[in-house]
Amino acid sequence: MTPPYQITHRILQLIVSISEKIGEINASHLQKAPAALRKTNRIKTIQSSLEIEGNTLTEEQVTAILNNKRILAPQKDILEVKNAIALYDAIHEFKPNSQTSFLKAHKILMQGLIATPGKIRSTAVGIVKGSKISHIAPIGQMVKPLLNELFAYLKSNEDLLLIKSCVFHYEIEFIHPFIDGNGRMGRFWQTIILKDHYPVFEFLPIETVVKRRQADYYKALSIAGKLGNSTVFIEFMLAVIEEALNELSLNQLLPIKGKDRITQFAALIKDASFSRKDYLENFKNISVATASRDLKEAVKAGMLEKTGDKNTAVYRFKKY
Repeated sequence: MTPPYQITHRILQLIVSISEKIGEINASHLQKAPAALRKTNRIKTIQSSLEIEGNTLTEEQVTAILNNKRILAPQKDILEVKNAIALYDAIHEFKPNSQTSFLKAHKILMQGLIATPGKIRSTAVGIVKGSKISHIAPIGQMVKPLLNELFAYLKSNEDLLLIKSCVFHYEIEFIHPFIDGNGRMGRFWQTIILKDHYPVFEFLPIETVVKRRQADYYKALSIAGKLGNSTVFIEFMLAVIEEALNELSLNQLLPIKGKDRITQFAALIKDASFSRKDYLENFKNISVATASRDLKEAVKAGMLEKTGDKNTAVYRFKKY
């Protein structure tokens, strides 16, 4: 069963805009930002997603915990951060279409915070905003079947991945499969869904924009719930993604360094032999001298095997 939503003109406009921005990033080989910026954006992502749920720690405190430094703060807030760091450290272990992966991620995220991390709830639950109940989630007996349908949709539906990721995010908020941690899991799994197809999403701090527009975020969820479809929420989240990509502009991203270029090329070329010319074909914005230096340093670092010399040199990555 396909969750209810409509493809609107606004959704199509946002898809086109997002696709163009991702294309610009990919064309410039900037889909993986420099290491320092990746770390900064990861910290922003963790801090923002937790703050949305009431965590009090600042980016500076999250950075300190990431660097194994002690801080003075509520133990629950510290544990939430440590769990979130562990979750994002394991980001490549999760498979988007796997419910087992989804439950494993929740267990890491909520370990020590609730009695049943990684377990689907069997009891009733309501979501309270202020003094009012904003949403009564489906009864416990419905959670497993609804999750099964949602993952089947994610795996089989032919709609664009950007749309499906937003639908999944909303449906997790609606189903509320866990006693706690649903919002964090909805936002995290949207990243899991998108990152393999669009590598930029692994380090794109979408949660920072969501935190800044938190009132609109909850409003979109509320409207979608009342209307019985996720159209409004899809529009909202696509606008958030567009805004996050705008902030991660090419002006903010420094040109990638030689080691990053080599790492990217290794993932592309795998175990095939290649020449300096092949390397230059992939990185058209660097000079012959820069390409030679990249390859020389990779050979020196033990990443590459080299046979021949100068223009006749052939390379192969050792790890393959």
